[in-house]
Amino acid sequence: MLKKQTKDNIVLKFARFQGDTGSSEVQIAILSQRIREVAEHLKQFPKDFHSRQGLLKLVTTRRSFLGYLKRTDLPVHDKLLASLKSEGLM
Repeated sequence: MLKKQTKDNIVLKFARFQGDTGSSEVQIAILSQRIREVAEHLKQFPKDFHSRQGLLKLVTTRRSFLGYLKRTDLPVHDKLLASLKSEGLM
């Protein structure tokens, strides 16, 4: 579960305009942070199969968003991936 402060920082960094919480870029960044946290949890608790199933669902959702963004706006997609990699989220 993301803390409010973490989520607010992600929204500020990736939002297209002030108050933007629903754009593909913001949703992908939030999903990436959640994936990172669940992956860390699974390193500590490798037998937690329910969390593993949730992780797979998050990865699938993020992949779907990335595919949509790539089809609709390739330059934004490339910029987002570069930004996520620099943040350590990809």
